[in-house]
Amino acid sequence: MGEMVRTLVVHDEKLLRSALVQLLRSDDTLDVSSLCPDSEVPDRDALPADVCVVDGECLTGPDEERGERLRARYGDRLVVLTTAKRPGVLRRAFDGGALGLVDKNAPADRLITAVHTVAKGERFLDESLTVALLKGAEMPLTTRELGVLALASQGAPIAEIAARLHLSRGTVRNYMATAIRKVGARNRVDAIRIVQSAGWT
Repeated sequence: MGEMVRTLVVHDEKLLRSALVQLLRSDDTLDVSSLCPDSEVPDRDALPADVCVVDGECLTGPDEERGERLRARYGDRLVVLTTAKRPGVLRRAFDGGALGLVDKNAPADRLITAVHTVAKGERFLDESLTVALLKGAEMPLTTRELGVLALASQGAPIAEIAARLHLSRGTVRNYMATAIRKVGARNRVDAIRIVQSAGWT
C-alpha cells in the first residue's frame, strides 16, 4: 500500500458529499473527510488535507468568499468538479490555480486518478473539458459589462446600478445594451440567463 493521501471533500449537498466520500474511500490509499462549504474552513492543522475535492459551484456566485477561503487554504491542491456546460466556472477554477479539473459526467475512477495526480503536484484535466476551457477564455463581456449585468440580476434598477458603480444612467444603459448584443440575447433578462448558465457570474 502506498502512502495515504489525506483528501477533503467539499460540496453543498449532503447526499452528493456523502456519495463522493464513499466513492473515494473505495481506494484504500485515500484518507477521506468532508466539509460543508457553509462551514468555516478550519485550520489546516485541525483538518489537514493533501488534496481538496470541491464542487465548482462552491467557488462561484454570491458565495465566492467560500471559494477564496478554500483557495487560500489549499492553493493549487484543489480538484474541481464541473461540467463543459459551465465554461465560466471551469475557467475561473483554472485561472485560480486548481491543478485538477474533473468532468462531473466522467467515470468514477477518473476522480480517484485526479486525486492521486494532484497529490503528486501534477495537473489533471479531463479531456472532455478542454474545449469548454477554451470557450471560457472567450467570455465576451468586459469586467464593467459583467458588473452591470450582475447587479441587474439582483434586481437593481438602472439608477441604483449607476449609483453603485459611480456611472451615469446613460453609461449604464450603454453597457447593458452592449452586453445584450455581445451575448446574442433578446433582452436584459435573456442576457442574465445566458451569462449565469455559462457560469460567468
